[in-house]
Amino acid sequence: MSSLLGNNAVHAYGHRCSWQPAFRTTSTARSRTRLAIVRAEQSKQKIVAVLYKAGKAAENKDLLGCVENELGLREFLEEQGHEYIVTDDKEGENSELEKHLEDCNILISTPFHPAYLTKERIEKAKNLKLSITAGVGSDHVDLHAAADSGMTVAEVTGSNVVSVAEHVVMLILTMVRNYLPAHKQITDGGWDVGAAASKAYDLQCKTVGTVGTGAIGQLVLQRLQGFGCKEVLYFDYKHLDESKEKELCCSFAEFDDLIKKCDVVTINLPLTDKTKGMFNKETIGKMKKGAYLINTARGGICDRDAVAEALESGQLLGYAGDVWDPQPPPEDHPWRTMPNHGMTPHYSGTTLDAQERYAEGTKQMLQNWFDGKEFPEKWYIVREGELAEQYK
Repeated sequence: MSSLLGNNAVHAYGHRCSWQPAFRTTSTARSRTRLAIVRAEQSKQKIVAVLYKAGKAAENKDLLGCVENELGLREFLEEQGHEYIVTDDKEGENSELEKHLEDCNILISTPFHPAYLTKERIEKAKNLKLSITAGVGSDHVDLHAAADSGMTVAEVTGSNVVSVAEHVVMLILTMVRNYLPAHKQITDGGWDVGAAASKAYDLQCKTVGTVGTGAIGQLVLQRLQGFGCKEVLYFDYKHLDESKEKELCCSFAEFDDLIKKCDVVTINLPLTDKTKGMFNKETIGKMKKGAYLINTARGGICDRDAVAEALESGQLLGYAGDVWDPQPPPEDHPWRTMPNHGMTPHYSGTTLDAQERYAEGTKQMLQNWFDGKEFPEKWYIVREGELAEQYK
């Protein structure tokens, strides 16, 4: 199973632990300096941001990640003479994004309303040199095509790890305690204690496992310690240090062993070529019957139809998360109507606190770019055409 993650896989979606991504060293220091000087001399850049519309919710000016509040960047950019276009219209040949691609220098997007930067779009965007993910997770970009074009792809690593980890624990409790059907009883005017309690369990004395133990996975493990679980397991290509295992009260298990033993499995991995479809019909069929599967990583890690079928058959007792493939999902997506689900729009990593962090990180990234300065190493996914090792 280690081959699914690769020898240098990111430990939790978009987040790295004690190691940093390795890059090919084909570019010399002199060429990097020359590129920095050229970039710094550019007087005007066209920046396009693709964000979600918030409507009335945008009256809260702390909701930075929406079209209306523009990541708080307009004054910062226009004072420096740059053009700033903000839109939510991202799909199809006639979209606003498509109209601005040809002369766009910098594209900003988020995982929550992603601008899918395909190979075809990258080929069209002749002037595009930088793609920024305001948040974490750049799988909406064709990274190989981006590398071939010589552009840079970067994200605000670490900006929302606490937000997502807290959300994971909330979803585990929501599903195990059968909260959503019980709540729906009340909103529908009902009262049936038996129906609510018939599928409600304690988390205490249950076996819980995480697939992926990077920043998010480790924070989830940390937060599970107070629940008195029978056993807490993890799978990743690399074992945690013995001291870290003791600190987090967890133990390593091979992937197949973990999914067979666990009452609850939480996915904390990036979406890569190796992890796409990782939880397919065969994998879910090996899971403990009646288990719960939690996914706040990426929708594409789970096979859409296999999840729905497993809930229908009872192989899975519940599935919860906030990530879909694609985003937003079509109205007829089966995860909207499958039984025993706890699905929401993608918002686990975009709390108001997280938005403040990733908006500030985006601003710092832009200023560094304008000044010809490098980003923090851990922010790079593609660095001027050089792909991080785990994505090769």
